[in-house]
Amino acid sequence: MQISPSEHDKRELLRIARKTISKGCEGFPPELEAQDAEQSDFFKHQGACFVTLQKQGNLRGCIGSTQAHRALLDDVVQNAFASAFRDPRFPPVTENELTEISVEISILTPQEQMQIDDEKDLLKQLRPGTDGLLIRNADYSATFLPQVWKQLPNPRQFLAHLKNKAGMSPGLWPKDMECFRYQCIKFEEA
Repeated sequence: MQISPSEHDKRELLRIARKTISKGCEGFPPELEAQDAEQSDFFKHQGACFVTLQKQGNLRGCIGSTQAHRALLDDVVQNAFASAFRDPRFPPVTENELTEISVEISILTPQEQMQIDDEKDLLKQLRPGTDGLLIRNADYSATFLPQVWKQLPNPRQFLAHLKNKAGMSPGLWPKDMECFRYQCIKFEEA
């Protein structure tokens, strides 16, 4: 999918994500929220996104798709709901919190498999501030969005934290590890 949301598309996706979370606090399922969205052609293309919730500058939920497998609008709705109510790191969002939570959407580009020899080679190829990174093999898997570079600007730190997120010990680098880079368009509520 060509990533080219208009400003109107961005506002509409943020509105629908917010409404999904708000209605979810009332017990409504996420499928209902996409019905009243303006059906931009951009929303109908398959797309992958992450929806991140912040509360007073702190992470409050973040769930997403690393591969496009449904219409972008559906992906936003499902991931907004999951970020608010199914992120295992946090309790479900409550109605009392809604005014304190801000919504951010990151639309991912298709992944590009990186040709690497080892961890050292990966560190050389990473582009800080630009690349999101997915690492995986049969036993481990984790991803960081490009915006994580703001907290972890050093490639070694970035990769060490990503390996930790995947459950890997610091010195481990399995021979069958695959690495994929992607970028994203990020937009958030004002």
